[in-house]
Amino acid sequence: MPTRLRLKHAQVIIQGLLIGILAGLVVSAFRWLITHGFQLTQQLYRLAQHKPTILWVILSGNLLIALIVGNLSRQQPHIMGSGIPEVEGQLRNQLHLVWWPILWRKFLAGILSLSTGLILGREGPSIQLGAAVGQGLGQTWSTNTADRKVLLAAGAAGGLAAAFNAPLASTFFVLEEIYHNFSPLIWMSSLASSLSANLVASNIFGLRPVLHLGLVPSLSLKNYWALLFLGIVLGILGYAYQWVLLKMPQFYYTIAGRISRPFQISLALLFIIPLGFWRPELLGGGNQLILQLPAAQVLSIGSLVIILLVRFGWSMLAYGSGAPGGIFLPILSLGALAGFLVARCLVTVHLLPASVQIGFIVWGMAGLFAGISKAPFTAILLITEMVGSLKHLMPLAIVALVAYLVVDLLGGAPIYDSLLNKMLIPQKAQTVSDNNQIFQLTIFAASPLANQQIRSLTWPPQTLVLKIIRGEHELLPQGDTLLQTGDILVISTNLAGYQLLQKQLPEDAKT
Repeated sequence: MPTRLRLKHAQVIIQGLLIGILAGLVVSAFRWLITHGFQLTQQLYRLAQHKPTILWVILSGNLLIALIVGNLSRQQPHIMGSGIPEVEGQLRNQLHLVWWPILWRKFLAGILSLSTGLILGREGPSIQLGAAVGQGLGQTWSTNTADRKVLLAAGAAGGLAAAFNAPLASTFFVLEEIYHNFSPLIWMSSLASSLSANLVASNIFGLRPVLHLGLVPSLSLKNYWALLFLGIVLGILGYAYQWVLLKMPQFYYTIAGRISRPFQISLALLFIIPLGFWRPELLGGGNQLILQLPAAQVLSIGSLVIILLVRFGWSMLAYGSGAPGGIFLPILSLGALAGFLVARCLVTVHLLPASVQIGFIVWGMAGLFAGISKAPFTAILLITEMVGSLKHLMPLAIVALVAYLVVDLLGGAPIYDSLLNKMLIPQKAQTVSDNNQIFQLTIFAASPLANQQIRSLTWPPQTLVLKIIRGEHELLPQGDTLLQTGDILVISTNLAGYQLLQKQLPEDAKT
């Protein structure tokens, strides 16, 4: 390996560690404030059950929060929602955002929104906050566009690691779902950032896994058929989740088209009050609900169905309003509920022993997330780290793969890609060579660029292949250089040229 490349690797690792420390501090503060704000909200709802006049306090507080968050969102619309599609758009050069206005507004708006008990998660905002930290430091350390992307991705990984104490899954999420590329520089910097961010968060919140469910009994091989059934159910539920979620902005436009989009959060904050008054334990992202499920044996199947439908519906109302918050935790809680419900049904008809119900909670989380996000490796690693057990990798993989396949056969696409595509407004492409930027393009197995000489291909105007990254080596391209599967092309072109090359990629490479 050339000395220059070794130094580059050392540089991005050190930078990743520093980004992770800062992202870990920011996201840990965000996580701590949300936790305590949400606890206060639950206490108010429980008090209101005995003293209903407290509901006026909650109503006034929610309307004030809607006013503040609405104004912040009006000033910077890209703080609405989870923030993951924005990060993905930045890494694809489809969005160009300024980091500081995003950072402080998302921090404040996210705390206010999630503290109210909206059924949203902290992970999306945490990823966007971490990415903003990485982008800010990247602009300080480098003028190279490609290097800045590496550091932005590292910040995103660090943000997720601090949110969930899951450094390996956070690295994989950036590679598999956000960046769609296993570039050595990306995984080195992202892993370094995830580890240092996790270290910061662990010192504040402890080493206990976020979703530690205790001992999870194993499933005997003769009962593995139930995993296939669970995966099919989760795949259907996952496709339904995608379909409804993507329709929610139109739903809000239909019922509240006269209300400015940033202020439609006011409706979600009104809808949440009856649920909080009825069952305050059903509020929030759902991590506490997941931890309480093993003790919920007294709940009937009908009660579990109602809780599942309520969580599904209110999560749609919350995210569809544009409130700053993610769908990560709500998806995991729905998966846990669905898995537990399937297990209870099978146990009731004596097809499974009652001891396996906890396992179905774990496998349900992985399967639903894999189906909705179309990121099965991340799902397996994430649940393994969050639950804190390596004993169930085979069931996790089976359920994740089946759910992924069902969503795929039904026509579902990765949810964050779909959200990004709905967000982007078609822009008139620039074709002047002065507007050229540096892009990276991966040669996938089914790409028409694979196994072709550079000179034999028709490249967009104003496009120049600067170098080829092949494994650990950097190659200087020549006309007769044969492109191989897995090569990463570093290209100088304008936005129009890059988009033209992207259209040549096979569909499976894009997703």
